[in-house]
Amino acid sequence: MATETDSSKGAFSRWADSAIQNPGKVYRAMFYVAMIFFLFTTLFPFYWLLVLALTPNEAITSFGFPPVPHGFNPGAFVEVFTTVPFHLYMFNSFVLGIATTAIVLVLASLAGYVFGRLDFPGKGALMLLILAVSYFPPAAFIIPLFRLFTGNISLLGVSSPNLFNTPFSMILPFSALFMPLSIFILSTFYGQIPDGLEDAARIEGTTRLGALFRVIMPLSAPGVATAGVLTFISVYNEFFFSFLMTSGEAQSWAPIVWGILSYQGQYTQLYNLMAAASIVGVLPVAILVVVAQEKIVSGLTAGALKE
Repeated sequence: MATETDSSKGAFSRWADSAIQNPGKVYRAMFYVAMIFFLFTTLFPFYWLLVLALTPNEAITSFGFPPVPHGFNPGAFVEVFTTVPFHLYMFNSFVLGIATTAIVLVLASLAGYVFGRLDFPGKGALMLLILAVSYFPPAAFIIPLFRLFTGNISLLGVSSPNLFNTPFSMILPFSALFMPLSIFILSTFYGQIPDGLEDAARIEGTTRLGALFRVIMPLSAPGVATAGVLTFISVYNEFFFSFLMTSGEAQSWAPIVWGILSYQGQYTQLYNLMAAASIVGVLPVAILVVVAQEKIVSGLTAGALKE
């Protein structure tokens, strides 16, 4: 039987034979395909937002949602702050995110120390119970929380406080929802710290609490940064609870998503301003992710070198 020559084979057959002889080609091809798919699905929405932001709203209503800008209107990035107080909505989201992150990190650090460094009966079952809270849909809590935070629940003749249109009506449920994941992350990092470092701090006279905040948390900087960034981004993007716990006005602590929806009225839809506001709102989070990523990588490298 005559051997089939390479010239008589198709392009795919030749590539398959070459891939068998050199598997690195397959890995590179898979990497390039995954990277192109990721870049397209991730960056294309931002590209389309930029197109809509630069296109005058009249052109959007006339031509639909164009793939390329019809006109050039960079003033939309200024109009977002003059049409509605968008800066106040951003400020509200920052305050809610920072306050929730601080509460979560403090409480999760205490719980993470207990689960990561102490042994007690039922630790595994209790951790599973805490993690189970994060699997419940937020909609399951909205009715009792709404009644609780609007003063409609009485216990022993004492009514619950009216927290509607206040940051506490959002910070409290945010902290409870995002606490389990932070506890799991921090307990994993705290459990990897050698006992000798904590014992040395205890010998110097510090307490367990002092050793946690002075020794364990600084050495677990990557885990603390990860938990903090994930919590802040989740709160910054949250809309479900804030939609029901506020009236939607900037003075009522409504978050940034309320501000974006404020450009949509009963008879007018300012799509270009909604797109520009979305870009302006996502920039601080994008910068935070870039900075936090560098800190996490540098923290992991420093920890490896110290080991």
